Amino acid sequence: MRDVPEQIDIRTESDAPPADSAVIRDALGVGVAVGLSGFAFGVTSAGAGLGLLQTCALSLLVFTGASQFALVGALAAGGNPFTAAAGAFFLGARNAFYGLRLSGLLGVPRPLRPLAAHWVIDETSAVALAQPDRRTARLGFTVTGLTLYVLWNLSTLIGALGASALGDTAAWGLDAAGPAVFLALLAPMLGSTLERAVAGLAVLLVLGCQPVLPAGVPVLVAALAAPAVLMARGRVARGRDGGGGGREATGG
Repeated sequence: MRDVPEQIDIRTESDAPPADSAVIRDALGVGVAVGLSGFAFGVTSAGAGLGLLQTCALSLLVFTGASQFALVGALAAGGNPFTAAAGAFFLGARNAFYGLRLSGLLGVPRPLRPLAAHWVIDETSAVALAQPDRRTARLGFTVTGLTLYVLWNLSTLIGALGASALGDTAAWGLDAAGPAVFLALLAPMLGSTLERAVAGLAVLLVLGCQPVLPAGVPVLVAALAAPAVLMARGRVARGRDGGGGGREATGG
């Protein structure tokens, strides 16, 4: 009688859950790379006229780089503080949508949710959502968040303290570091035509409004890109449905 062969695991290497060391390596890579750009924020914030405590408080309490750069950039350009704050707020509102997705994925215990919510940003969301299960998602989120929070705040402090030694901070172009990092993280996430259309229209709105509107306001105007593209898509879809119905009626 022939022996029954043992069951063979046919999962490919790509199907297998990643090892903890691989998740930690990726999370540390993102955390270190982005966390060190807090130095640029510290320098830019000090150059915009904010004090050391104000600069450090923004990184400690706000902790969303794109919004922080938008705020100090608008203030440096002479924008109204309320307009600058509104632009930063709407730019940071995207984190709430990340939170809706991550809440079910991570399943964070209730006592820890305020801390976890503070760490919901582009980088932690990207690392967590890239994982295949809850355990590795939690690991990636935690390591990325902890690394980023510590390094971002430490490098912010160093940048703010060293701003005076750099002289004219605008000449170094460090204010472009934050937006560059944000775009580098955003670009791979624009996978669909709809997402690329929204991003492209937002860029056009900012570029068109920048010369004529006060600093900080173009960011608010760019928020109109999403509803505009969705409305246009709806009209195109309705037009196709109407045209298709007409052809069917004619053909019948």
